[in-house]
Amino acid sequence: MKSLYERSLAVLPPVAKRATKLGIIQGQGAYLTDEKGEKYLDFAAGVGVANCGHNHPTVVAAVEKQLHSLVHGGHNVVYYPSYIELAEKLVRRVGADYKVYFSNSGAEANEGAVKLALSVTKRSGIITFNSSFHGRTLLTAAMTASNAQYRKNYEGVLPPVYHVDFPDIYNTNLSEKEEIARCLNQLQQVFHNVLAPTQTACIVIEPVQGEGGYLPAPKEFLTKLREICDRFGILLIFDEVQSGYGRTGELFAKDHYGIQPDILTSAKGIANGIPLSAVIGKSEYMDQWEPGAHGGTFGGNPLACAAGIAVLDIMNNDFLQHVSKIGTYFTARLRELQEKYPIISSVRGLGLMVAVELRDKSKEPATELVSQIRKEALERHLILLNCGVFHNVIRFIPPLIIEKSDVDKAITILDASLDASLRKVGEN
Repeated sequence: MKSLYERSLAVLPPVAKRATKLGIIQGQGAYLTDEKGEKYLDFAAGVGVANCGHNHPTVVAAVEKQLHSLVHGGHNVVYYPSYIELAEKLVRRVGADYKVYFSNSGAEANEGAVKLALSVTKRSGIITFNSSFHGRTLLTAAMTASNAQYRKNYEGVLPPVYHVDFPDIYNTNLSEKEEIARCLNQLQQVFHNVLAPTQTACIVIEPVQGEGGYLPAPKEFLTKLREICDRFGILLIFDEVQSGYGRTGELFAKDHYGIQPDILTSAKGIANGIPLSAVIGKSEYMDQWEPGAHGGTFGGNPLACAAGIAVLDIMNNDFLQHVSKIGTYFTARLRELQEKYPIISSVRGLGLMVAVELRDKSKEPATELVSQIRKEALERHLILLNCGVFHNVIRFIPPLIIEKSDVDKAITILDASLDASLRKVGEN
């Protein structure tokens, strides 16, 4: 009998690059079960989606209940309870001066956020950051600068977006203060040479870069961006598609910084696997978004909103404290590995949005080694993903319900995988 992967070759195009060839038939908690009955510890969580764990019973029950009352009403046609209740709960958690618009995916949310900024400022300039990832639609692909592959063959129709460097304090000879100053100087150069600040609608930034390498922004950098945006009437947009929903130990990464963006985007973990995303904007701007200026058929689907309500109920203070506690423990265990393997150049992240970067003795990215480590780990039934512009970073995105025993198991497998990979690939 053919495997799911083998069957896919006859009917699916190669465009969606996949991290494994696993055929998965069931998920529970932090584990996935494949078509052979083998269980895998999942430190990918559907790329940061199953934050409450696979098939969390509270989420499943909420979706099942909603299924029997209303599957689809169309938010452009009618109002329904789950849509309004989820918006109310989100506003209570984010801030009373915000309003919410629901869509389906992170790219849709980011595109909606920028459309809102363009609409209310009546400006056309968009600034994002090198190494960023914001999506794969034409607009969000133009905003993305972590991999040229995302833009290849589309450049001619991509809207103009201006990029400046995101501070990387782990791979510079500069101090943190000097690195921040360098990146802010680039922004000033864009303002002076290319795009006047009075023509800039928005600056879009991930508080913790995802695809770009799990790089947390320095607090001083975000503080300066907030000041610049306030000075020139530019809207500050936080893309929290990956860093949101408990991933960093706070509901949103912004809460680590004490900085309120004008617009916040969320997706991935918002409904624990049911497609849903949100544009969460300050009321003064959301109220200016004219009727019909944005829309969509499936955004805020009743089933997705019911799941979203359950997720917010799960993510109480105790839940978030657990994420912080396990994240601290996991980071400490990774630092132990760093002492054993000098090729780990840095351990970084917030909460359970954690990564290790691998560079050889010459400080060159150990891309091939990371690829081998992921293969070795998969053979030992641990699912890992990479990131970083050179693909030399291993990112750990487990379900947030993991316990110390899961961390210890992952560390044991990672240790063995590192050892085996170094013998096969070499440290250079």
